[in-house]
Amino acid sequence: MPLEQLWTLVLFAFATTFSPGPNNIMLMTSGANVGFWRSLPHMLGVVIGFSLMVILVGLGLTGLFTAYPWLHQVLKVAGMLYLAYLAVKIAFSKPREVGVSYRPMGFWAAAAFQWVNPKGWTMALTAVSLYNPAATWLALGLIALVFASINLPSVCVWTAAGSQLSRLLSQPHWLRRFNLLMAVLLLGSTLPLL
Repeated sequence: MPLEQLWTLVLFAFATTFSPGPNNIMLMTSGANVGFWRSLPHMLGVVIGFSLMVILVGLGLTGLFTAYPWLHQVLKVAGMLYLAYLAVKIAFSKPREVGVSYRPMGFWAAAAFQWVNPKGWTMALTAVSLYNPAATWLALGLIALVFASINLPSVCVWTAAGSQLSRLLSQPHWLRRFNLLMAVLLLGSTLPLL
């Protein structure tokens, strides 16, 4: 991969991983509700799950979606329904003082979530088609490595921001409002993908 193409890949990965989306909104919510360290499995699941998704998309899922476009639509609808389910869980989770009802997503759930995340699919399909047109193993590995390298600080920033907000959200009514806002933003983050 030429150096100028590598730099555009880095910029693409930075813009897409740091921008608001389902993963980042859920990580901020987790940081606000349970703190940075308890959100660590969720964070690592996002980083590793998405990198694996990029590799598998590059190994052939793109061709599968080209051959069966309806499969991509089914996955998109399933992803939207799952995001709606997660938004409802976030919106109705109880503040800590009332009883801990918010549970951070675990490693395996966060890794699996990448497969129903519409923004994740868009990012992976775009990255593989733009930055690996020759379908080489080396370029595919480099794309996954670039995303993992940039995704790690991104998930840390979003989770830490939520954790910092928890100090402001120490009163149950403010935390309830924050969770409701995050649920609305989670749903809203998928609108451009429709």
